[in-house]
Amino acid sequence: MNNMQWRSRPLALAAALLVTGAGLTACGGSTSSAADLPTSMDKLISQAEDDGVVNWSAPKPIEQMQPAIDLFEKKYPGIKVKYTNTKAPDQVSQIKVEQAAHKVSVDVANAGGLTVVPSAPLADDVDWTKYGIGSDDIFEKKFVYIWAVPKVWAYNTDKVSAADVPKSWDDLLDPKWSGGKISAEARASFMTAWDLDPDLGAAKATAWATKFAAQKPHYTPTTTESEAPIESGQVSIGTSLINLVLDAQAKGAPVAVAPISPTNANESYLYVPTGAPHPAAAVLLTSFLSSDEAQAALAKTYNSRIPASTDCSDPGQNAVLTAICAAHLEWFPTPDIAAYNQLTDFFPQAEKALGTDVG
Repeated sequence: MNNMQWRSRPLALAAALLVTGAGLTACGGSTSSAADLPTSMDKLISQAEDDGVVNWSAPKPIEQMQPAIDLFEKKYPGIKVKYTNTKAPDQVSQIKVEQAAHKVSVDVANAGGLTVVPSAPLADDVDWTKYGIGSDDIFEKKFVYIWAVPKVWAYNTDKVSAADVPKSWDDLLDPKWSGGKISAEARASFMTAWDLDPDLGAAKATAWATKFAAQKPHYTPTTTESEAPIESGQVSIGTSLINLVLDAQAKGAPVAVAPISPTNANESYLYVPTGAPHPAAAVLLTSFLSSDEAQAALAKTYNSRIPASTDCSDPGQNAVLTAICAAHLEWFPTPDIAAYNQLTDFFPQAEKALGTDVG
């Protein structure tokens, strides 16, 4: 996700760029809006089967989504899922252009982190409660919470002894980690929790970031790219995503989660873009992915929901929740669109302090 592209674009600007209206016509698809769909599941399924296909786009490798896709196609054999791995900001740009041209190709889109604000005006109006979605999993009416990938600090177990593992953000400022021994994403989204935690805030965040920058860390463009140097031993510690750490562990890499709190849930949502060519199939797929059956499948690739706020009372079989609870992490939700808007102001401040702000 390219923070430089989106951080300065408020919701109002995104809305201004959007060609709105429920009657947008998609090339080769349905002309109806998701808001006009039947409210009964039986009729929705029938219309989805008439669609015959659903185009799903998200910034995840298809291997991670395949277990849920297989279940959906088994349950609804008349509907084919066509999945595309698309970078989050590229998806926003694509949908804006396609909506303006009345040729939308995406049925189910993804929004998370920095793309939530610009995605909001792109989303169609769907009464998700009519399609089996619980109110707790509906965000700002248009989005459905499907998975979370908390940002974590990870370390190379061959390079860092158990006694030396940092246990707090301030521990990362120890001079022994200076000189490129830590990798961190340049976009500063790994610092999201500082803005969400009422005990921290922007002022404390920038003060910490300034000290962290003096350590001369190894910066990477994204969180995903910060994981590889940890696994290879190029760095001792770095920012990562919990699913990357768990996947690396499963493959035998010498990585583990450091007990550094707080962090954020890093929620990811699905929505149906206005003008989607197959709205019935789009709503059906989104509803299915929110079900317990699909969540169990997504959990196998570390992409299912977790409680938005710290809750370790019942990790169950959820590997992500088990791992962050075992590391004694505290995490925060991004509660509303106002919080996401606030983050668009926070990240440039944090980047400036980190020395990664290139304008």
